[in-house]
Amino acid sequence: MTNSVDLRSAPRPEPFRASIKSVLVLSDVTREASLRQAQEIEALLLARGLEVELVEDGRAHCSALEASAASLPRPDLCVVLGGDGTVLSTARAFAQHPVPILGINFGRVGYLAPVQAHQWQVGIEDVLDGRATLEPRMRLCLSMPDGAQTLALNDVVFSRQSAGSMVGLQLEADGVRVSEYHADGLIFATPSGSTAYSLGAGGPILAPSMQAVVVTPISAHALAHRPLVLRPDAILSLRVLAAREPVAVSVDGQAVQVLETGQTARIERHPETYPLLAPAGLDPWRRLRDRLGWRASLAEEE
Repeated sequence: MTNSVDLRSAPRPEPFRASIKSVLVLSDVTREASLRQAQEIEALLLARGLEVELVEDGRAHCSALEASAASLPRPDLCVVLGGDGTVLSTARAFAQHPVPILGINFGRVGYLAPVQAHQWQVGIEDVLDGRATLEPRMRLCLSMPDGAQTLALNDVVFSRQSAGSMVGLQLEADGVRVSEYHADGLIFATPSGSTAYSLGAGGPILAPSMQAVVVTPISAHALAHRPLVLRPDAILSLRVLAAREPVAVSVDGQAVQVLETGQTARIERHPETYPLLAPAGLDPWRRLRDRLGWRASLAEEE
């Protein structure tokens, strides 16, 4: 009997009808328009009788929360004004105790921030009035040789540190050898991360609601090495076989540690998804078309 992914068990978008009493609004201090809009959002939320905390420098605030070991009160909702990087920093800050995030896109792409800046009021009201959609996003857990663990919403990346020679890496799945790679590195991406670094390296795009892991080589020496889509419950391990210097390890674009030759890291699905929110009726494929610049339909071109 072969193993397969039971797509029926994958978390799917569902209505978000949680009771919201407190909201954390995180702005982008580098964008004046973001600050103005954050103040408008604060006014709307206060008018609805909610407790609101407005932070102008959202990334710095999230970095401080991430570094703090203290148990701080959590809001019922985070409204994040920025791009994917700001959403990821917020998810890192609340990684152990996830808080639903509504992303309002002020970035260049914004796969994780589905609300366009000019539609912020509709997005906020959809959440408050129970019309918004909850998108449970799969996460990965990286375990390093020293026991340190880090959670990833987008991806875990192993890569060479300088423009020297390629690195030799061995991939195993559930203790079974998959392949050895002579490459610049290897990307382990969630469905959310399939539209990030993995996509730029030639990986496939997965639907956000899927449960799977994408393994994408970075500039592999052998043309036969192609991206893999693996079962979500696979226990993956990566061993450094050869490298002139330690291999850099990053999680969601943030450097975490290095892996020495002979050392092995483990990557597996985290049991708890992260709740991202989207406006009612949002078409995820339209989001991709808009973000990726896919051309109009043939009918529209005639």
